[in-house]
Amino acid sequence: MALLERELRQVWEALRSQNVHRANSLVEVRIRGLRGIKDLRVPFDYPVSVLAGPNGCGKSTVLFAGACAYRVPGRSVRDFAPASLFPDFTGSATAFQDSPSATEIEFYYVHNGERLSMRWRRGNKSWGRSYMGRKGGQQPERPLYMRTLANLTNPSEVRSILQIAHRELSTESVTDDLLIFAHRILPRRYRNLSRITAKSRDLLFAELEGPSQAKYSEFHMSSGERAILRISKDISGLHDALILIDEVEAGLHPYTQQQAMLEFQRIALRNQLQIVVASHSPVVLDSVPSEARLFLNRDEDTAEVALVKPYRDVLQKALYGQSRDQLSILCEDEVAEGLIRGFLDVLNVKLGLWHDDVVIGRDTGRDEFPGHIRTLGKFRKLNDFLVVLDGDSKDREATLIKAASEYQASIQPLFLPGDGPPEAWIWRILENHRDDYAEVLGIAATDLERRMRVIEQLVAGMIHQQDANKVAAEELARDLDRTVPEIARQVGQHEAQRPRGEATVFLTQLQEQISSWRQV
Repeated sequence: MALLERELRQVWEALRSQNVHRANSLVEVRIRGLRGIKDLRVPFDYPVSVLAGPNGCGKSTVLFAGACAYRVPGRSVRDFAPASLFPDFTGSATAFQDSPSATEIEFYYVHNGERLSMRWRRGNKSWGRSYMGRKGGQQPERPLYMRTLANLTNPSEVRSILQIAHRELSTESVTDDLLIFAHRILPRRYRNLSRITAKSRDLLFAELEGPSQAKYSEFHMSSGERAILRISKDISGLHDALILIDEVEAGLHPYTQQQAMLEFQRIALRNQLQIVVASHSPVVLDSVPSEARLFLNRDEDTAEVALVKPYRDVLQKALYGQSRDQLSILCEDEVAEGLIRGFLDVLNVKLGLWHDDVVIGRDTGRDEFPGHIRTLGKFRKLNDFLVVLDGDSKDREATLIKAASEYQASIQPLFLPGDGPPEAWIWRILENHRDDYAEVLGIAATDLERRMRVIEQLVAGMIHQQDANKVAAEELARDLDRTVPEIARQVGQHEAQRPRGEATVFLTQLQEQISSWRQV
């Protein structure tokens, strides 16, 4: 298992254990009659939750509803009330008015160890709170941080600072403890980070460590760097707070997304934070355990929004239109690929896989495999790769396992049936089961035997057996008006349907490794 994935699993277990004993938690939000949502319950069973699903399914609605759960210290109740976060347009012209509807947002909490509930309800004109029959109830108080793409300071807003006289500017240094989050995610190291303020606007100014000692403002930061620095500055000092972030992956490379989600969970553990993010990124989803993946879907016929139970294969296709996770198989050449594809044609149906769940890469020599494994190890991708070598490469097994271990990963290479190149095994299978394959190839058994005998005489004088195997396979393919990979795929399909001998061993091992990958 790769180091980053091991770290994720460790923090998952720690957060699960801590969650049982937390004194404060937003347990569930229920929404009725809001933005086309008829009746939706969203539970938060894990301290860091990811809202996922297609556009228009209600992710942002749930996120904004969560912001109405608490009274926020130092802020007006209006700042995080439904009337502010879900405003209606009521212009003087009656044709341009939002139509109010009966709307309720219910919250279920653990607050100071006590189970509480509260409801926001919109009547004809305004919103009001009730405490579900609890006399003398009050809205729980908790620090809250909310960040969306819309309120990330953009360059056009930042430029307005330059129009204010320098005498109106004030500066403060962002302390190191507020940059721990950013330092763990961003490749840069900061000597100093300052916040320049002018009235209600602010600007970050960075100084880098190292020989360059570069100094630059937000004008010269990437959107991802700015987002991470601002979030780090804002949440690192919070404790026991609710953090809500929309489109958390914006501007971040997939690897950085995964590292950011690891750090979100670490800071949630360290500072007793509850974090809910909305995302379209499969990388972000993979970075939290299954109970933290909250898939929303809007039915095309009824337009109703529902929370769909997480299931690795079905949901990722339904919500993203393709597999969120792909297993990549690395093999030696196109004949090996053809044989593997034949086995997968049968195995995919048995395991309920789509054709794009498994991707096969090839055109690489067996001596290059250790280098490929090291490259994949550096990028922590080995868990999603399966290495399949030809039958005559079994002596490379220990070398490949050692290369993976350098990156704290464990792999188990597979080897195609036979003790030589796949062409040799395919030829032997055709010879031993001529009647079966005559039907598969669409010719008479006597005709297949005749063609094979002629070809064997043709290659009999060749010095190198490996070359003879390849030439024989190419000649047979030419006679049958096919390619060698096409014949290899037909052989793989037929042997997978009637497992026997070495094919049984390979098919079993391939199925076990695919099943193991799906369960991770």
